[in-house]
Amino acid sequence: MGIVAGLDSSSESTRIVVCDTDTGAVLRQGYAPHPAGPAASVGSAGGSAASPHDVDPQAWLLSLGEAAEGKLLEGVQAIGVSAQGHGLLALDAGGVLVRPALVGNDKRAQSAAADLIESLGGRAAWAQAVGSVPTATQAVAKLRWLARTEPDAARRVTDLMQPHDWLVWQLLGRPARRTTDRGTASGTGYWSAATGSWRPDLVELALGHQVRLPEVIGPAEAAGHTPEGLLISAGTGETMAAAFGLGVGIGDAVISLGASGSVFSVHHEALVDPTGTITSYADATGMHLPVVHTLNAVRALRGTAELLSVDLEGLSALALKSTPGSYGLVLLPYLEGERTPHLPHTAGTLTGLRRESMKPEHLARAAFEGMLCGLADALDVLRGRGVAVRRVFLLGPAADLPAVRAIAPALLGAQVVVPQPADYAALGAARQAAWALGAAHGTLSPHQPPPWPAAASQVFEPGEELAVGQAVRQQYIAVREQTHPGAFEAGMGAGQTG
Repeated sequence: MGIVAGLDSSSESTRIVVCDTDTGAVLRQGYAPHPAGPAASVGSAGGSAASPHDVDPQAWLLSLGEAAEGKLLEGVQAIGVSAQGHGLLALDAGGVLVRPALVGNDKRAQSAAADLIESLGGRAAWAQAVGSVPTATQAVAKLRWLARTEPDAARRVTDLMQPHDWLVWQLLGRPARRTTDRGTASGTGYWSAATGSWRPDLVELALGHQVRLPEVIGPAEAAGHTPEGLLISAGTGETMAAAFGLGVGIGDAVISLGASGSVFSVHHEALVDPTGTITSYADATGMHLPVVHTLNAVRALRGTAELLSVDLEGLSALALKSTPGSYGLVLLPYLEGERTPHLPHTAGTLTGLRRESMKPEHLARAAFEGMLCGLADALDVLRGRGVAVRRVFLLGPAADLPAVRAIAPALLGAQVVVPQPADYAALGAARQAAWALGAAHGTLSPHQPPPWPAAASQVFEPGEELAVGQAVRQQYIAVREQTHPGAFEAGMGAGQTG
């Protein structure tokens, strides 16, 4: 038996799990929030600290140290690192940050993203190049913003990292060799999941000059050893680590229910989508994670709950008093525009109002049906490109709502799995550490991860309600097509696998 640790540095906190290498059993856990503090002291360029997207990464190290206090890591032989995606750490020739880290969906970079799309010749050109179209979240757009807004700092940049890369580098004592993994690299906007290679020309397009990029190592490779001899695995991004921790594979899709929604599935190859509806990520095992995003998920529920003066639990209870089809009410939940289909400036639509349908329970159910039908649209984008979907994992607090569990299987047309709450990104990082440790010792194949048991879950089948659910879905599609004719088909694209 060996002992490994997985740490997940999210946007708000650090979580650590210590696990048995053979069984995946969690032996110990640690947690600490990221300390709040000014970011302007990082680097000498004087980057603005006014934005919440400017972060001093030293806070991540302080949080890590607090989470690992005491004897949490006693006996640990290897550590895997998962960290928030959508970050950019720009370093000078001395390894010093030229400004605070840029993280998250930084809307300051929206115009930079649009400019990059035009500079390369459109959305299809970007999709073909790297499997995604620039958005304000991606490092490539943040680079263009940096070059435009802080040119002095931009000229000093010689190296680029993502949050997980930087943390691994710090744990290893800041060696000359700097590494990343394919999952993290695939979120930058300048690495192609289809070809498995960097696109330094796109970095130059964004920043104005060439830089050094980390070495992309394999899923079971070690990034190195700490001065104390502790193995540090390749690490990966938070989404990829969570998928690995859940144990999803071919035929599985994962729906994350936040204010917005994301749908991804495990696939055997990268997908090139000229419309940009699909973002082609790589996973933490050598496979691929095509992702489709929606802008409206739980925010549609919250808006309806506020209208009805209830909380989400109350909205769920109301919805279950109605019947499938919500007495003819159909809600298109495009409350803040939409990404799937691509309707950035549209608004939501409520149709089917009759005297008998104007009751709180019918509006409540229409909100749940509308949200889930919107996510089913995203699933259909993946299915339309040959991605197998036999079961759907639902993540997020909203997955615990009884109305979601009752309605989702029939509308999504698949078995629905709701995993028990756990630190899945940290578990995925620990599983990767066990893999790298086993591969280094010759006890595991570098092509086969450790067979840890699947996440404990509740399973919900479509059952006899499948036909009724699909009729509700068709009613939703009819309203969507009447209101926005052709928008969904245009958003699905006609790309090819690459």
